[in-house]
Amino acid sequence: MKLIIVSGLSGSGKSVALGTLEDLGYYCIDNLPAGLLPNFARQMLLSDDGAVNRLSAVAIDARNMVQDIRDFSDVLKEIRELEVPIEILFLDTEKETLVRRFSETRRKHPLTNADTSLAEAIDEEASLLSEISGFADLRIDTTHTNVHQLRDMLVQRVVKKNSNSFSILLTSFGFKNGVPVDANFVFDVRCLPNPHWDPQLRKLTGLDNDVELFLARQEDVVDMLADIKHYLQKWLPRYAKENRSYLTIAVGCTGGQHRSVFLVEQIAKSLRDQYASLLVRHRELI
Repeated sequence: MKLIIVSGLSGSGKSVALGTLEDLGYYCIDNLPAGLLPNFARQMLLSDDGAVNRLSAVAIDARNMVQDIRDFSDVLKEIRELEVPIEILFLDTEKETLVRRFSETRRKHPLTNADTSLAEAIDEEASLLSEISGFADLRIDTTHTNVHQLRDMLVQRVVKKNSNSFSILLTSFGFKNGVPVDANFVFDVRCLPNPHWDPQLRKLTGLDNDVELFLARQEDVVDMLADIKHYLQKWLPRYAKENRSYLTIAVGCTGGQHRSVFLVEQIAKSLRDQYASLLVRHRELI
C-alpha cells in the first residue's frame, strides 16, 4: 500500500507524472480536493474489493480551494496518523520556462483572469503551493527536462526504487544554465582546471577518455574529488537514518560538459556498492 501526492506548478509536468504512474498500475485521481485526502486514505485501508488499487496517486494543485491548500499540514497529519505510507512529489520549473511553455501551447493558466497576467499567476501559484512544496519528499526540477526524460526519472526514482532503499540522484550541470532547484547538495567545481581551454578537448565531454586522463592528472581535481567523496561517505548514512527517501546531489562547472561530468562519474563509482538506488544524470549532455 502506498499513496503518492503529486503537486507542482502548472506547466511543470504534473499530467505527465500522473499518466506515468497510471500506466505503471497506480490508481490515479486528478485534482482531488485536499480536504478529502484523509477519507481517500481510509478507503485505501478498508477496501478489499479491488475498487481502489493499493498503489494510488492523487494530484493536488492550484485548482483546489485556497483554504484546502492552506490547511494541507493538518490534512497530512491526519493521513499519517492512519499509518498509510505516503510520499509527496513536487514538480518545479523556472518562471521563464513556464511562461514560454504556456505561450507555445497557448493554454490558459488556471489562475489567470482579466486582472491577472500570466507572470503574476505563476508567482501567485508558487506562493500558494509553498504550503505543499515544503513537505515534499522528492522535488524534481523540470526546467531542462522533456516529457520522455521526466517519465524515465519517475520510473527510476519513484516506481523502481526499493521501498527500503535510499534513492540518490547524482547530476552534473552548468552554472551558465542555472543551479538545479531540486538539489539538496551543490558542489561548485569551477575552480578546477578546465579542459575547455585545450582545443583538442573542447568538443569532448567528461565521459571521453582523453578528458578523463587530463582531469585525473590534475592535483586540484584529485583533491576536490577526495574531499567530496569523504564528505558524502560520512554524511549520507546519517541522512539515510533520518528516514529520508530521496536525495539529489548536484556538481556544477561553467558549462556542465567536462569537469562536473567527470566528477559525477567518479563519485558514482565510489557510492554504487553502498547505495543500490543511485542514478546519474548529466543535465547539459541530454
